[in-house]
Amino acid sequence: MLNEIAETLPDGIFQELNGGVSLVPELKRSAADPQGGLITLGEYRHDQMGRYIVIYYGSICSAHGSDTWDELKDKLRKLLIHELTHHIESLAGERDLEIEDKRYIDDYLGRG
Repeated sequence: MLNEIAETLPDGIFQELNGGVSLVPELKRSAADPQGGLITLGEYRHDQMGRYIVIYYGSICSAHGSDTWDELKDKLRKLLIHELTHHIESLAGERDLEIEDKRYIDDYLGRG
Protein backbone atom coordinates (compact mmCIF):
# COMPACT_ATOMS: atom_id res chain seq x y z
CA MET A 1 0.00 0.00 0.00
CA LEU A 2 2.86 2.38 0.82
CA ASN A 3 4.51 1.70 -2.55
CA GLU A 4 1.20 2.33 -4.29
CA ILE A 5 0.88 5.69 -2.51
CA ALA A 6 4.48 6.66 -3.32
CA GLU A 7 3.90 5.92 -7.02
CA THR A 8 1.16 8.58 -7.13
CA LEU A 9 3.51 11.35 -5.95
CA PRO A 10 5.70 13.45 -8.25
CA ASP A 11 9.14 11.91 -8.86
CA GLY A 12 10.91 15.13 -7.94
CA ILE A 13 9.70 14.94 -4.36
CA PHE A 14 12.04 11.97 -3.81
CA GLN A 15 15.12 13.85 -5.10
CA GLU A 16 18.13 13.28 -2.82
CA LEU A 17 16.16 10.84 -0.64
CA ASN A 18 18.99 8.37 -1.17
CA GLY A 19 17.81 5.94 1.52
CA GLY A 20 14.24 5.87 0.23
CA VAL A 21 11.23 4.99 2.34
CA SER A 22 11.40 1.99 4.65
CA LEU A 23 8.56 0.23 6.40
CA VAL A 24 9.84 -1.41 9.60
CA PRO A 25 7.91 -3.71 11.95
CA GLU A 26 8.52 -1.82 15.20
CA LEU A 27 6.18 0.15 17.38
CA LYS A 28 8.19 3.22 18.34
CA ARG A 29 7.51 5.23 21.48
CA SER A 30 7.98 8.97 21.12
CA ALA A 31 11.26 10.26 22.55
CA ALA A 32 9.24 13.20 23.91
CA ASP A 33 7.06 10.82 25.97
CA PRO A 34 9.02 7.55 26.42
CA GLN A 35 6.98 6.35 29.42
CA GLY A 36 3.62 7.46 28.04
CA GLY A 37 1.33 6.47 25.25
CA LEU A 38 2.60 8.81 22.57
CA ILE A 39 4.03 6.86 19.66
CA THR A 40 5.94 7.78 16.53
CA LEU A 41 4.30 6.75 13.25
CA GLY A 42 7.12 7.86 10.98
CA GLU A 43 10.36 9.82 10.86
CA TYR A 44 12.44 11.72 8.37
CA ARG A 45 16.11 11.13 9.02
CA HIS A 46 19.16 12.94 7.73
CA ASP A 47 22.32 11.44 9.21
CA GLN A 48 25.55 9.65 8.24
CA MET A 49 23.45 7.08 6.35
CA GLY A 50 21.94 9.79 4.18
CA ARG A 51 18.37 11.05 3.82
CA TYR A 52 15.54 8.59 4.34
CA ILE A 53 12.09 8.05 5.78
CA VAL A 54 11.12 5.33 8.24
CA ILE A 55 7.48 4.31 8.70
CA TYR A 56 6.75 2.20 11.80
CA TYR A 57 4.26 -0.56 10.97
CA GLY A 58 3.78 -1.50 14.63
CA SER A 59 2.93 2.09 15.47
CA ILE A 60 0.50 2.31 12.56
CA CYS A 61 -1.22 -0.90 13.72
CA SER A 62 -1.39 0.34 17.29
CA ALA A 63 -2.88 3.71 16.35
CA HIS A 64 -5.02 2.70 13.37
CA GLY A 65 -5.47 -1.08 13.50
CA SER A 66 -9.27 -0.85 13.48
CA ASP A 67 -9.45 1.58 10.54
CA THR A 68 -10.93 0.49 7.26
CA TRP A 69 -8.58 -0.14 4.33
CA ASP A 70 -9.48 3.22 2.77
CA GLU A 71 -9.03 5.11 6.07
CA LEU A 72 -5.66 3.45 6.60
CA LYS A 73 -4.54 4.30 3.07
CA ASP A 74 -5.56 7.93 3.57
CA LYS A 75 -3.63 8.15 6.86
CA LEU A 76 -0.55 6.54 5.31
CA ARG A 77 -0.71 9.01 2.43
CA LYS A 78 -0.88 11.95 4.84
CA LEU A 79 1.97 10.47 6.90
CA LEU A 80 4.20 9.96 3.86
CA ILE A 81 3.51 13.49 2.62
CA HIS A 82 4.25 14.84 6.11
CA GLU A 83 7.63 13.09 6.20
CA LEU A 84 8.41 14.15 2.63
CA THR A 85 7.66 17.72 3.67
CA HIS A 86 10.35 17.38 6.33
CA HIS A 87 12.68 16.17 3.56
CA ILE A 88 11.91 19.08 1.24
CA GLU A 89 12.33 21.56 4.09
CA SER A 90 15.66 19.97 5.04
CA LEU A 91 16.91 20.40 1.48
CA ALA A 92 15.89 24.07 1.66
CA GLY A 93 17.50 24.59 5.08
CA GLU A 94 14.11 25.16 6.70
CA ARG A 95 12.63 23.67 9.89
CA ASP A 96 9.07 25.06 9.99
CA LEU A 97 7.32 21.67 10.11
CA GLU A 98 9.79 20.37 12.71
CA ILE A 99 8.99 23.39 14.91
CA GLU A 100 5.26 22.91 14.34
CA ASP A 101 5.55 19.20 15.28
CA LYS A 102 7.38 20.07 18.50
CA ARG A 103 4.75 22.67 19.40
CA TYR A 104 1.97 20.13 18.74
CA ILE A 105 3.65 17.49 20.93
CA ASP A 106 4.32 19.99 23.72
CA ASP A 107 0.67 21.08 23.63
CA TYR A 108 -0.48 17.44 23.60
CA LEU A 109 1.69 16.65 26.63
CA GLY A 110 0.58 19.81 28.45
CA ARG A 111 3.98 21.50 28.19
CA GLY A 112 2.94 24.22 25.77
